[in-house]
Amino acid sequence: MNAGARQWRPWVVVVGGLLGAGKTSLILAAVNILEKTGVRSAVVINDQGEELVDTRHVQLRGVASREVTGGCFCCRFSALLSVMEELRAYAPEVIFAEPMGSCADIAATVIRPLQDEFELCRVAPLTVLLDPTRRNLLIAGEADPNLVFLMRKQLEEADLVCISKADRNPGAAGIPSIDARLISAKTGAGVHEWLDEVLAGSLEAGSRTLEIDYERYAYAEAALAWLNVSFTVVLVSPAAPASVVGPFLDDLDNALTEAGVSIVHLKLIDRSPAGWLKLAICANGEEPTIDGSLDASPAHRHELLLNLRAIGSPSLVQGIAEGEIGCIDGKVLDLRINCFSPAPPIPERRRVKMRRPSGSHDAV
Repeated sequence: MNAGARQWRPWVVVVGGLLGAGKTSLILAAVNILEKTGVRSAVVINDQGEELVDTRHVQLRGVASREVTGGCFCCRFSALLSVMEELRAYAPEVIFAEPMGSCADIAATVIRPLQDEFELCRVAPLTVLLDPTRRNLLIAGEADPNLVFLMRKQLEEADLVCISKADRNPGAAGIPSIDARLISAKTGAGVHEWLDEVLAGSLEAGSRTLEIDYERYAYAEAALAWLNVSFTVVLVSPAAPASVVGPFLDDLDNALTEAGVSIVHLKLIDRSPAGWLKLAICANGEEPTIDGSLDASPAHRHELLLNLRAIGSPSLVQGIAEGEIGCIDGKVLDLRINCFSPAPPIPERRRVKMRRPSGSHDAV
């Protein structure tokens, strides 16, 4: 590696957590704070499929970004290194990496392999976010068992746990026996302190070795239907983005609920000549979080991108989505739809910490 390459060693901050925990929102809030202090940053989004709402959202916010698709970071670690190298042109001082929301065993398959690339980057502690609503279901034993498995494994390996969405849940409590911080990407509460902590270099990254049954892990992921849809619609009558995505989300939510399909995370973004709008929910019937231009003017042409992660049959979920798209009052163009269950994870690298006698080093 030449001298010029060695001079660029960005911090890599991996932010994990279950689908809908608020990872992208926290990252964008952190990017905004860093930008105000003159620190350049970039984002790497990860997903099993393509056509990602989070990538579009980050780009619309003007943030340098790349994607790793076709598998989780652990299964596509070489691709992660490759896109980090592509970001060299932007010379970010901090790269936020967001693994997909069903991913676990990140410490052994991403954090420690990144530490092996010492000349490439500095690795921050692994942060895991937990939605307060799901925290309550977890504590009460009312959550889906596959989601419980994934959440517990994510929490077990975290160097740092943050309870997200404190603005929506001001009385949110932590997890027994876990030292968790409260944080709100919307108000900024706790974000600056979190950034200071993960970039200080005082916390060990990859400090916890996770014991995980990969067969059980694959089963938990495969219980989810993974739907990605993109299309353009030319409406009969012009409408604002809010008047397009709002009713579409409501109708899709209702149809999924009637079919007994449980929404884990639904994200929908509409880009029109007048502006863009993003809606997201983490459960059936939930009030959506909103970002973008609520006051955008009416337009005929709208580009929609939908990502849905749900507990149900992929064929059923795809059929419901196709039915709701067919009800839109306009001409649908360039429809691309893909729905599947994730394949079993097969990590490219897995480096665990072994307990050794005093004075020895970690084993590979």
